[in-house]
Amino acid sequence: MDETVAEYIRRTVLKIPRDEIKPMLQKWGFLSEAQLQTINFHQLKDNISQDVVQLCEENSADIKQAAVLDIIYNHTYPNKRVWSVYQMNKTGEEMDFFDLTDFKKKIKRQLRSALKNVTITFREYEDNAIWIRIAWGTPYTKPNQYKTSYVVYHSQTPYVFISASMLKSNLPLLCQALVVASNYHDIREMELRSHSLNSLKDIVFKRYSQNFQTYYPKPLQERDVAPESDLRIIQENKNEKERIERVNREIFGDGPQPKLEFAQYKLETMFKSDPKRDVLDKKEPFRCLVKFSSPHLLESLKSLAPAGMADAPLSPLLTCIPQKARNYFKIREKKGLFPGSFVSP
Repeated sequence: MDETVAEYIRRTVLKIPRDEIKPMLQKWGFLSEAQLQTINFHQLKDNISQDVVQLCEENSADIKQAAVLDIIYNHTYPNKRVWSVYQMNKTGEEMDFFDLTDFKKKIKRQLRSALKNVTITFREYEDNAIWIRIAWGTPYTKPNQYKTSYVVYHSQTPYVFISASMLKSNLPLLCQALVVASNYHDIREMELRSHSLNSLKDIVFKRYSQNFQTYYPKPLQERDVAPESDLRIIQENKNEKERIERVNREIFGDGPQPKLEFAQYKLETMFKSDPKRDVLDKKEPFRCLVKFSSPHLLESLKSLAPAGMADAPLSPLLTCIPQKARNYFKIREKKGLFPGSFVSP
């Protein structure tokens, strides 16, 4: 077994939590159950990794087997990576029969025709998810197994989830290979990023149920500013708190929000002014780029009104981010003031 393969397997084992090493090696299936019985999984992890490498040498492991173990690790711990969502588009409404074997061949052919030194590994899972691991090299160097790109593609859907390596220059090549292999016309980034792969799936596959604002806040009523009794003030505060909680629940629902960390879209609007004064020399629209980022973006937005940091209900520009993600080609606020679209490369 090559020394680089042995070192890669050893490092992969060291990343796995101790209690998960044996179950993950069993999922891998490269080592027999009899071989696994010879390993003392209660010793130091470094010693465990050395024992695993020794058994892999007996079985003559190569980089393909090592890559499969890495896929299993990343599938088990997808939150270790940052994922971006891409959507592919067809020119028509025709549906093509998906052939997994043909898909794999086209991916390999497209990537290797442009870049000879590349390692491509596939693994299918029960939810129709195809995990693809790509280790990139150059015309003069072997693939770097420590700077890999991961792709999760659900067959019969236009959505692709990509966790790119540090080699950003290879991303267009990867996108082109996906478009050709899946028989689509083009691909665009949806500008949604998160460590939580499952949350991104919930959003684009509409597994996340969110109520959307269909009304507008009423204008504030003039209030009597005369001193009121403490009981009345307490009751007003209680009623306002209950109103905020009710409106927040109507907008965001009762369940936890998907863990989204980044969203961005562009807005475009026209200034309104007195036609007689003609303040604006040009009738060009005002454009701006809006970016949102947070460790948990949707939960942060949900907490604004209860925390007193924003009026309730929140603007539809904030509350309908998941819906915009699913319909990112056209974004419109209810009053028609902010047409726009999600930014794409």
